[in-house]
Amino acid sequence: MRLAELSRHTGVPAATIKYYLREGLLPPGRRVSATQAEYDASHVQRLRLVRALIQVGRVPIASAREVLTALEDDSLDHNSRLGTAVWALPHGPESPEDDEAAQEAHRTVDALLTDLGWRNAQEYGAESPAYRMLATAVATLARLGYPCAVDDLAPYARSGHQLAVADLDLIERYDSPDRQLEAAVALTVLYEPVLLSLRRIAQAEESNRRYGEGGSGREE
Repeated sequence: MRLAELSRHTGVPAATIKYYLREGLLPPGRRVSATQAEYDASHVQRLRLVRALIQVGRVPIASAREVLTALEDDSLDHNSRLGTAVWALPHGPESPEDDEAAQEAHRTVDALLTDLGWRNAQEYGAESPAYRMLATAVATLARLGYPCAVDDLAPYARSGHQLAVADLDLIERYDSPDRQLEAAVALTVLYEPVLLSLRRIAQAEESNRRYGEGGSGREE
């Protein structure tokens, strides 16, 4: 298909597709003349992924390019490509390393990972963006005086493991390793608002059960 048809098929304006091509987010089409190229189903799939990253995940262009580059790096094994791609996604702010609360938060996170037996997470430690984001969140909780000890975090970690199993089960529905990698990135971005929404709905349900009119109160 030509660029105009690709635009009609995906609903993405032609000017936006050209911009993605210039920025390296979309691979070039097969050149058929000096001014025209042809595109195929792989471009449709990639374009949908790019739109999911940028529009839904609000991933900056530079970060999206890094994610897509990792997806195409054949020098890495499947697990490494998956990790590299997800690591490239945007993460939250980080506390300064010389901050006392941040240093204590790192010790708490290390103790949590040890208790859980998550050796891979311990191996990468502070190199992992997710590790640093967690440490920043724990430091903020500590500064504000909210519970954030290992025992407080452990139930969330166990729930996180169950979610990770569900994530990988979804990803493995795709036969192609490349499609699995794309799905890992897309689902990481697209399911985060699902998780946030479900958590808030569940909180409302539990609050009503405990404290609402006719509720039985918290079970002992």
